Amino acid sequence: MQAPAEDQAVLIEPPPQRLAALVDGNLQLRSQLDYDLQGRPLAKIAFLARRELLNAARRWTRQYRDVPEKAPEPAGPIFLAGHQPQMFHPGVWFKNFALGASAKKHGAAAVSLIIDADAVTDTSLTVPTGTLEEPRMVRVPLDRPEPKIPYEDRAIEDRALFASFGHRAIQEIAPLVSEPLLRRYWPLVLARAKETGNLGACLAQARHQLESTFLDPALSGAANNDTLEVPQSRLCAGEAFQWFVAHLLARLPTFRPIYNEALRDYRRVHHLRSRSHPAPELAEIDGWIEAPFWVWTVNSPRRRRLFARAAADKIQLSDREQWEMRLPLSAEADAGSAVERLSQLDRNGVRIRPRALMTTLWARLALGDLFIHGIGGAKYDWVTDRIIERFFRLRSPGILVVSATLHLPIEHAPTTARDVQALEDDLRGMTYHPERYLNAHVGSGRSMTSAVQELVAAKRRWIEMPQTRENARERCHAIRQINAALQPWLNGRPQFEERHAAAMRGLRAHQVLGWREYAFCLYPEPMLRKFFSAALASVL
Repeated sequence: MQAPAEDQAVLIEPPPQRLAALVDGNLQLRSQLDYDLQGRPLAKIAFLARRELLNAARRWTRQYRDVPEKAPEPAGPIFLAGHQPQMFHPGVWFKNFALGASAKKHGAAAVSLIIDADAVTDTSLTVPTGTLEEPRMVRVPLDRPEPKIPYEDRAIEDRALFASFGHRAIQEIAPLVSEPLLRRYWPLVLARAKETGNLGACLAQARHQLESTFLDPALSGAANNDTLEVPQSRLCAGEAFQWFVAHLLARLPTFRPIYNEALRDYRRVHHLRSRSHPAPELAEIDGWIEAPFWVWTVNSPRRRRLFARAAADKIQLSDREQWEMRLPLSAEADAGSAVERLSQLDRNGVRIRPRALMTTLWARLALGDLFIHGIGGAKYDWVTDRIIERFFRLRSPGILVVSATLHLPIEHAPTTARDVQALEDDLRGMTYHPERYLNAHVGSGRSMTSAVQELVAAKRRWIEMPQTRENARERCHAIRQINAALQPWLNGRPQFEERHAAAMRGLRAHQVLGWREYAFCLYPEPMLRKFFSAALASVL
């Protein structure tokens, strides 16, 4: 799958007319969850997980916006999406509106997961600035770059810098976009920052506040976006997720080779050499088997790999650095005691969180009936499908892929790399094959002299002469001399060079002005509202 290339293009896969069949198929799969999750039926744990999801999402969302009075039932259909809590581009944001609209159409509850187990690696935003002729990208910081810890535990470090971000970013983009949504969005962020103090939470909550009344009902047919949101961490503290963790830890010797094989299959099919894409394989070191989870503590909130090692009727857990504990768990025993111990660990500030593949695996297997992915997540779920089928021996539920491309409203002549390449091909041709350009570029009224004709004929003779070890140097030197001698007859070359220089400037400008990854808050609000509303009306 590829991101839509054209401005205002939308990707929906499978197409909307096939969505009902996809949802029906997933609901049928849910009724067939015949799998033992370490002493409990998966169907029972999934029902518990859905109830925990809806309760946690309602508690979280009602902190900052109204929620429907009637709570969704865990037995009813649930649609999910998810993303890290940063300021993402409009194509990602469109996924949230597609989640709300598709759930409403199919009578499902809609929940967006805030993936806060990911580490904060960048505390600045790319903003375009400069002029139309010479635009450039700048990085505008919103907080100090350190510490690089998970969003779940990442507080705002520099309140003054954070408060001034909106003003500084608006100043940078002002020559190109006069009224970005940031003017309305950032005050909402600052208000939520006073309540939460958490970097990711205030960004996500303010964005979700905007979503509630963002659509134009005259275009979209929907007056609001009635989705719930909840951080992934709130679900990881629940009992259902602890059953999932305990089961994978108990069956890690079986799970690891299946996980690694699925990754190798992905790399082989997609011709990838990198052993870290889409994720690193799980290691085994001195009897310790790496689990598909992160671990850290509140006092030391740096993500570390979690390892496990069986010992009699217990499993030792460790980060192989500074933390270790024993869990009352074995491959065949009921995991009730282990689940209770894992819950206690979480309450005491020890975080065990899923890695990316396990996040969507658990969401698709237990939490919801339809997961809406962007393009990147959909590619990685190729691996998740195989893990579900090979380890759990269940048919993997289908997903919906949603993305869009929206460029900033900055009028410019889009120059492509192909345009530049065409001019470079001509310039190269003039250098090495000038005889092909003589007729096209000799000035009006001029004709080739006998001397020029002689040069062209001489070059042809040299080219047609078979190359040998003895004549190779002389032949090459002669052809180069003739090419140089023909250059004065190419009167159009200076114009081509000027066009090439202009094309290079245009390409550099287009790479800045036509970049699809700018944050949603840098776009004008009316443009976003119109695009999302019309796109939903046409595709759902």
